[in-house]
Amino acid sequence: MKKILILGVNALYLLVFSATALAFTKEVPPESLVPDNTQRQTALILNRVLERYHYRKVHLDDKLSEKILQRYIESLDPNKSFFTQADIDSFSRYRHELDDAISSGRLEPAFDIYRKFRQRVDQRVDLALKLLKENKFDFTRKESYRFDREDAPWAKDETQISDQWRKRVKNDILGLRLAGKDEKKIHETLEKRYKTMRRRVHQLDTDSVFQTFVNAYALSIEPHTGYMSPERSENFDIAMRLSLQGIGAVLRSDDEYTVIQKVVPGGPADKSKQLHAGDKIVGVGQGEKGEIEDIIGWPLQDVVEKIRGKKDTLVRLNILPKAAGANAPVKTVLIQRDKIKLEDQAAKSSTIEVDGMRFGIIDLPAFYRDFRGQAAGEKDFRSTTRDVRKLIDKLLKDNVDGIIVDLRNNGGGSLTEATELTGLFIPHGPVVQVKDSQGHVDVERDTDPEEAYAGPLAVLVNRNSASASEIFAAAIQDYGRGLIIGEPTFGKGTVQSLVDLGQFSRHKQDLGRLRLTIAQFFRVRGGSTQHKGVIPDIQFPTAEGSGKHGESSLDNALPWASIKPAEYHAVSKAPQLAMLQRKHERRIAKDPGFRFLVEQNQEINKMEARKEVSLVEAERKKEWDEREQRALERHNKLRALRGLPPLAKLDDDDEFGDKEEDPEGINRIMQEEAAHILADYIRQQQPVTAQAD
Repeated sequence: MKKILILGVNALYLLVFSATALAFTKEVPPESLVPDNTQRQTALILNRVLERYHYRKVHLDDKLSEKILQRYIESLDPNKSFFTQADIDSFSRYRHELDDAISSGRLEPAFDIYRKFRQRVDQRVDLALKLLKENKFDFTRKESYRFDREDAPWAKDETQISDQWRKRVKNDILGLRLAGKDEKKIHETLEKRYKTMRRRVHQLDTDSVFQTFVNAYALSIEPHTGYMSPERSENFDIAMRLSLQGIGAVLRSDDEYTVIQKVVPGGPADKSKQLHAGDKIVGVGQGEKGEIEDIIGWPLQDVVEKIRGKKDTLVRLNILPKAAGANAPVKTVLIQRDKIKLEDQAAKSSTIEVDGMRFGIIDLPAFYRDFRGQAAGEKDFRSTTRDVRKLIDKLLKDNVDGIIVDLRNNGGGSLTEATELTGLFIPHGPVVQVKDSQGHVDVERDTDPEEAYAGPLAVLVNRNSASASEIFAAAIQDYGRGLIIGEPTFGKGTVQSLVDLGQFSRHKQDLGRLRLTIAQFFRVRGGSTQHKGVIPDIQFPTAEGSGKHGESSLDNALPWASIKPAEYHAVSKAPQLAMLQRKHERRIAKDPGFRFLVEQNQEINKMEARKEVSLVEAERKKEWDEREQRALERHNKLRALRGLPPLAKLDDDDEFGDKEEDPEGINRIMQEEAAHILADYIRQQQPVTAQAD
């Protein structure tokens, strides 16, 4: 079976990329939306590959058919904006037919549902345009709009869904009013938005419908499995080659929004300090003066093509910052496109002094390896392990009392590097176990008996530390080699491969590729990093509210599991964690920096839990002003304690401490506390000497 191995949480981008329908320049007549023979053959092959090779044993039956139907409807109408309950009831006749449709290649039910969806989009857009033209909205009327309808019931009838759309149009107008747009510009923007929504649905062809449907099947099995059509496969290859050119951000679709999933370390977005994971992109413009196009409702690939561009060119983005909530005005960000250099992602070191001790900090944004240089026979090709070894030597010359490896926001990378980096801190032995779909277990080992560093060690992680980061942190924890500090990690403990489906066809034609989960990672002590992630020895209070983040928040994610432990020997006795935890809690209770982080985290969690906004203009503005005032007061308290003058106004990047100089030291707060904890640990290990009273 021909395949390409994929590691890392960033592979989530492929899933959304492949599940998003492709827009074409010409409208497709509804009567032409019928399956063809190639799609029938692809469905048959895809089903056989899933049943035979997927890590989770797949049996396509009536029970799975029910899940596929639900997932397919959700993929078409994720926010319950187009179908009514009557439509959903009518689709129930397919509840136990979709498994037969896939296994026999009779795909007509999927196309029947899609044609109904297209009809409903036409009706809702017609209504939105009519409401926009009439513009009979009272922004003093006491009512609210539910913008997140994922858990809401379907509208029971046409009357209810029409009122839902009335509130939607009113909310769209209000959002632009609060952003300072005049009535003419508001009408032009929304008219174009709604018409574009309809036009793009009309441009989706049979390949797009087929791809959406079979991905509903794949996603009903597991969230990292997905199908790419031949054209989408070609675009993916291009994207991989160009992935280091642009703004350096991984994007995903969320209902009608394009959301930043991750800011790539060392990229233009990261260097700008203006974009963050969770921010929504609502507009894109070219250059300093080019018109910013409203991209709400656009397919992800179309947004990517607008943002991607040649090195040194400029792109302007309208952003709804995650930190500002759903009722915030947009923020415009100017980014200069560039290539992401390996040097920008490389490990870096610094030192920090607390409690009379000096600690080295190794900041590691990714597990990188120059595979091209290695293949070319270069003896000094760049790698994470080689760079970190040099940094350790430098820190040892600086006589540090301990080292902290900072893996916050490190989404993974090379499995080889995770294994070899672990080897710098342990004598030798297994690092991670990999179990395939047949139950066979391979063990990745450190075979080098040399330890580059054997002193006090801490690993700092957060909810965005994933994959290779989790392998490293788990091994350090299992060996008792160091303290894991911070937040529970992402929890992605699976391996994917890209399978060329054409190899299974008689004529070897291009049938696209399947992204397939084929293996799972297990720690040396037997437990998986899947789902649960790595739980820190000392957990920060900022972890509160992170339950809806990471692998555990994804539908149909593989559960946590365990296998037989590998043969390994812990290198240190277990620390007295209860004592360390008590000292940590007492310290941060008085720490203004941690109070700042906790309050900021609580504010964000409260906004993320919100599903409705007021449609009263005065209330919306008051809510925004109050949130801004709270953020400003929170920030100025920290500035006062740092001996800095207060700010009169707060930017979003100020709040996150993302200014290049970061005078308030927001980014250092967690590092400083990790250093305090490591200092406590060092003192804990020292022999107690008797002292006179």
